[in-house]
Amino acid sequence: MNLPVILSPAADRDFEEAVAWYERHAGLGERFVARTEEALNRIGAMPELHAVIHQNIRRVRVAGFPYNVYYRILDDRIEVLAVFHNKRDPKTWQSRA
Repeated sequence: MNLPVILSPAADRDFEEAVAWYERHAGLGERFVARTEEALNRIGAMPELHAVIHQNIRRVRVAGFPYNVYYRILDDRIEVLAVFHNKRDPKTWQSRA
């Protein structure tokens, strides 16, 4: 199953804020982008690989960073709801479900 992976506006904001933070503070913005893209590609290729953790939401970790990508599988696409730091309150991304 190879479905298109679409970031919601909120997930896109999460991602852009994280990229900017990593670039400003550690010069790792490009690495964060590459690792997040790897996670998104895995989701697109094998969306059911990761377990459901909340309602119909699944999670994949971003390698080398304390971030997770939260997504759900729809009929025609995979919708990313959040690109979220592990230390943030999960109620924020859960409210997007």
